[in-house]
Amino acid sequence: MRILVTGGAGFIGSHLCERLVKEGHEVICLDNFFTGRRENIYHLLDDKRFELLRHDVIEPVLLEVDQIYNLACPASPIHYQYNPVKTVKTSVMGTINMLGLAKRVRARILQASTSEVYGDPEIHPQPEDYWGHVNPIGPRSCYDEGKRLAETLMMDYHRQNKVDTRIARIFNTYGPRMLEHDGRVVSNFITQALRGEELTLYGTGEQTRAFCYVDDLVEALLRLMNVGEGTDPAYDVHDPVNLGNPGEFTMRELADEVGRAAGVDIRVRHCPLPQDDPQQRKPDITRARDLLGWSPTVSLRDGLKRTVADFVERKRT
Repeated sequence: MRILVTGGAGFIGSHLCERLVKEGHEVICLDNFFTGRRENIYHLLDDKRFELLRHDVIEPVLLEVDQIYNLACPASPIHYQYNPVKTVKTSVMGTINMLGLAKRVRARILQASTSEVYGDPEIHPQPEDYWGHVNPIGPRSCYDEGKRLAETLMMDYHRQNKVDTRIARIFNTYGPRMLEHDGRVVSNFITQALRGEELTLYGTGEQTRAFCYVDDLVEALLRLMNVGEGTDPAYDVHDPVNLGNPGEFTMRELADEVGRAAGVDIRVRHCPLPQDDPQQRKPDITRARDLLGWSPTVSLRDGLKRTVADFVERKRT
């Protein structure tokens, strides 16, 4: 197939492009390089099945493709809060443009949504039918609400225009090619540990997250994109699907695991908790297990070892 990946030079997008090329597809990687990096896809540039297009999804684009993975949007607070209006435009106008393209060429489209649509959840773990607890006017809302509206657009284009849509609610993902200074907890901890610095814990360090290794996530995205209607009568393939690791860790436990992976004795310092930072986050992946036959296979300890090794290698070069 001919497949478009928006945000394809980013952390998750580059791993997805790599997998799709490996499986023999023609891949068009579209990126504006705000957070994406050419280094992430250098090794693909000589492959005749891979094409790089510098473009911003908030502007329309005309392409002939069979599938669209819409991953374009900064995903870390430092980046999405840098220009919140542009973040909203990326989620809303970008999704409208990609849905318009999908409608014109009759392509199937997968929207990369986020666990942030649940906000600071009052239900734990979070199932897909939970509507969330989100502050619509807070500093994180440009991302949270942008992604919620992207889901609305996906469902409306499906209902009104019969566009074949998929929605992936992605929980915390980590692995090689993460940006070193993106403000996310795994990259922060690894960078600080390798420098011999104190690891920054916000609040008490008892807030929890669930961490999914990037290879597991890419496998789930492929399965969700290619699952057929009627696969499991209990589920509609167009409804959102949680994709993440249900293993739950406190920030303090994560700090200890990063220390083990980096081979260092860690020290921590506590800072005030950012506004609207969720106290707990863990996916209910029943739907992904039943519909996709998917569950994560890489443990946090193994995944962190691979991620630390990548950070060390990039530091050398």
